[in-house]
Amino acid sequence: QVQLVEFGGGLVEAGGSLRVSCAATGFTFSGYAFEWFRQAPGKEREFVAAISRGGGYTYFADSVKGRFTISRDNAKNTVYLQMNSLTPEDTAVYYCAASRVDNDYLRRGIYGVEYWGKGTLVTVSP
Repeated sequence: QVQLVEFGGGLVEAGGSLRVSCAATGFTFSGYAFEWFRQAPGKEREFVAAISRGGGYTYFADSVKGRFTISRDNAKNTVYLQMNSLTPEDTAVYYCAASRVDNDYLRRGIYGVEYWGKGTLVTVSP
């Protein structure tokens, strides 16, 4: 059974840091690129970060560039999103996603998501 389970969300003060994780089961982890998306209250879901299948390429939304990093551990079938210098505007439900697109598609912002997690809530207080 395919599952993406996010964890590590919570409440953090502005300026703080948080790491959310995504554990994947039921498919060949190393064969997939992974993405993080987020959805703030009353807003549409938006792209946050992506990492290629081998982990050598990463991409970020302009709003988080320089503050967030994405990484993966193929031995643990887990993807991470490290979030630093958080602001209240980062408050959202963060979703993990998996896709089989190659790096060229990731670079162009074409994700072709096959699997979604259910999300983890990150709340940043002023």
